[in-house]
Amino acid sequence: MDKFTRYAPSITGPADDWIPITPDDNADLPFLPRALTCTGAGTAVIVSASGNEMSAALDPLVERGLRPVRVRATGTTATGIYGLV
Repeated sequence: MDKFTRYAPSITGPADDWIPITPDDNADLPFLPRALTCTGAGTAVIVSASGNEMSAALDPLVERGLRPVRVRATGTTATGIYGLV
């Protein structure tokens, strides 16, 4: 039984689901995540909705409050990247 069904989802609340992300230099994500996490530590090169690019360190199963529209393959070393939704 889910005791939290009466509460609206929140950007700061826990994720309801996680979707695997395959880094791609040319394609945007099919969804906008609440945050990112990974299973193998490393860097994710991410792109914002306004086109800004940065390298973000990801640690296994640590939620990073980043909402990229794209995760680039070039320069990304983290593995098992998931978007939390």
